[in-house]
Amino acid sequence: MSGNPFALDDASAYGRWRDRKLTDKPKALTDLVVEVGDMAALSPAEHAALGDRLRRANMVIYAETKPAPGRDDKQALAALGRAFGLVSLDRNHLADDDGITPLAVAADGPRSRYIPYTERPIAWHSDGYYNPQHARVRGLILHCVRPAAAGGENRLMDPELLYIALRERDPALIAALMRPDAMTIPGNEDEGMTRPAMTGPVFFVEDGRLCMRYTARTRSIEWHPEAAAAAQVIRDILESGAELFTGLLQPGWGLLCNNVLHTRERFTDDPAQPRLLYRARYHDAISGV
Repeated sequence: MSGNPFALDDASAYGRWRDRKLTDKPKALTDLVVEVGDMAALSPAEHAALGDRLRRANMVIYAETKPAPGRDDKQALAALGRAFGLVSLDRNHLADDDGITPLAVAADGPRSRYIPYTERPIAWHSDGYYNPQHARVRGLILHCVRPAAAGGENRLMDPELLYIALRERDPALIAALMRPDAMTIPGNEDEGMTRPAMTGPVFFVEDGRLCMRYTARTRSIEWHPEAAAAAQVIRDILESGAELFTGLLQPGWGLLCNNVLHTRERFTDDPAQPRLLYRARYHDAISGV
């Protein structure tokens, strides 16, 4: 595609990109779901079907039907990532030694202080919004081993559709959100892990691809005055329910995506069969689709 669709002074390129995006986007959650036998051993047809959704929506939900008996789910998850160019894991301090994080309710220890390891809801965000530029989270896999006894649904939104909604409303909103000082996440110290303050844009372009770092948190967030009003518009759009997908991952299902916007609803756990998802964050973006 000629031109730069993300340059605010290139209305022609933007219009062509926008029209194609809106024409090709999935219309319902079921359009995102692709059945696969085993995520660790995709057939060419399964890979192509997953790639089709990734091109159109930056995300796909895979649903396994015949996983290999006795396999290691974390190793299978890593194999799925490699099939789409995801190899550089974000080995954050709460991940296991292999770089993959089990998401389960933690009664004590360092994980218990963070919302993903509780039954509490998680607001709209992209993963790793507090990471420095050289370690941004670009790819993400969430694999469900066991859902909660009740609740825990996810809402999902392609950041490209949010970009379109904002730019159609007022291009100045995009200009504010692309400021290099649009959003600052204050620093944090936790059990010897020091994270400095992270300042950067909300929308930015890497290798011709639109990316987004965002959190709907209102505490411990510093917005540039020009970006603060745009952040309110984002919240309004997300809460309107337009262009969103809502669903619950079932056992053997997972979300493979370019770190799209997502939430998690409150849930009720069953201690006898506790909720368990595996999360893999990658510094790579999905490729080969």
